[in-house]
Amino acid sequence: MDTQLLSQYHEISEDPSLIETLRSVSLVIFDVDGVLTDGGLLYSESGECIKRFNVKDGVAMKLLPKWGVEVAVITAKDSAPLHKRMKDLNVKHFYPGCHDKAAAFTELKSKLGVESQTVVYIGDDVIDLQVMPLVGMSICPNDAHLLVRRHCDLTLKAAGGTGAARELADLILAARMPLEDAYELAMQPAFEAKEN
Repeated sequence: MDTQLLSQYHEISEDPSLIETLRSVSLVIFDVDGVLTDGGLLYSESGECIKRFNVKDGVAMKLLPKWGVEVAVITAKDSAPLHKRMKDLNVKHFYPGCHDKAAAFTELKSKLGVESQTVVYIGDDVIDLQVMPLVGMSICPNDAHLLVRRHCDLTLKAAGGTGAARELADLILAARMPLEDAYELAMQPAFEAKEN
């Protein structure tokens, strides 16, 4: 366990059982806009929507499965750049254009055979409140909507699109081992190799 990192979060200091929850996570579900992006939408002259992702978050989404934690993305939006990013990260459980996130969560939970209490969900806006009460731990970036922050177990230090996914992955890994050990896999040349 990496107590140096975990001790920086007052929610964990007030409720040490959150460490056990992080340690037992089997699935992390990410929202996209406002979590993996900063929530901004850029449009080209042709009207194409362009999204900006943080490369540090990509490392997190590739590293968690190496340590036995499934990664899923459930988002209300859908776009070609989003599909490309999920393909590049080899995200196997991807639900784009999803307006009933609770139904997607129920389907995914059944498909993977995981228990709700071993699932972490990270979101930033009120649509994410569909899923947050159904999981073992709900988390949000520090710039999430007030209602979401009010209902989350843990608020991250990072804002959406600025490494929030990486911060969450670090917390999950830190609950299990020293971060130096966790990142040994990411230092191997094969880690950046494309998977099919």
